[in-house]
Amino acid sequence: MHCVPKPAMPADGVIRVARERRRASVVCLVHGLAPHETDEVAKALKRHCGTGGTSKDGIVEIQGDHRERIVAWFLAQGRRAKIAGG
Repeated sequence: MHCVPKPAMPADGVIRVARERRRASVVCLVHGLAPHETDEVAKALKRHCGTGGTSKDGIVEIQGDHRERIVAWFLAQGRRAKIAGG
């Protein structure tokens, strides 16, 4: 099986929350954050969603499908966010 590279998310100031399947589970990927804020945002989102997660390579990963909840959290903070992908 060949690995097809995924297109990069645009850097337009909008935070994009995508879902990705990993083996038998799902994770939410948060793109578009500044590198200095990923750890802090990951900690806050893990607490808000009541689940595990991590931040690596400028992307926040939250376990489970919490896209709507994450987007609502960013909108409540006055930031531009939307659900990306299918």
